[in-house]
Amino acid sequence: MKTILAVIFFLLEQSQQNQEQNPEQIANNTDLKQSCPRCGSYHTIKNGSTHNGKSKRQCKNCGRQFVLNPNNQSVFLDIKRLIDKLLLERIPLRGIARVTGVSFSWLQNYVNTKFRRVPRQVNVSEKPKGKLVIECDEMWSFVSSKANKLYIWLAIDRVTREIIGCYIGDRTRCSARKLWASLPPIYRQCAVAYTDFWQAYSQVIPSKRHKAVGKETGQTNHIERLNNTFRQRISRLVRKSLSFSKNLENHIGAIWYFIHDYNSRIAIV
Repeated sequence: MKTILAVIFFLLEQSQQNQEQNPEQIANNTDLKQSCPRCGSYHTIKNGSTHNGKSKRQCKNCGRQFVLNPNNQSVFLDIKRLIDKLLLERIPLRGIARVTGVSFSWLQNYVNTKFRRVPRQVNVSEKPKGKLVIECDEMWSFVSSKANKLYIWLAIDRVTREIIGCYIGDRTRCSARKLWASLPPIYRQCAVAYTDFWQAYSQVIPSKRHKAVGKETGQTNHIERLNNTFRQRISRLVRKSLSFSKNLENHIGAIWYFIHDYNSRIAIV
């Protein structure tokens, strides 16, 4: 009998001590199993961790996933400006994420939005009517797989080195026609065009102003050098690289983004 009474008194003392537990200990215990920010339920389970090691939990009631002790930080304007510059260099997106410290998912969304808004038309300084000379060429690229070929058709002004026309598509006469249509009217009316011997050019460019030449003549040196610049500066176009495009819109947007920056720098010089 005495033993039973002793046990009862012990349990009563333990219960009283738990009720008198200080607030800090209670807070620490509740932190171990944080409530769901959506429904307030404590019925949560572990659900992995974020890229920077923070624990994640998932609510069993509503399915909401959340991070314990989050410290969300907005990406500052100077970081965005740095990212805008790095997108013009031969650095893959994961490399940019490592350098700037932003999450890859945020960077991917930022790049998707930015490339979607890039204009698909060149801005060329006004030219007086007269003798104009342009060089045209097409450059091979691919999206997702090398079987999915995509050609970058380019035209530049030989004197100013400006990119005056661009079209991204297949290697047919239709694409050559769209390249020609992308040129400003003054070039379509007056310019003499130097190209290689790809037959699509002769079917689109007026014969009196079309000059098909080989590389040994040096008449297409500037456009060939521009192709090299594209491959050196745009990581998606580097041969034998893991930094290839998986999305067509981003592939086209990245090329046009570089074209606008290239022409802006040419105009300053």
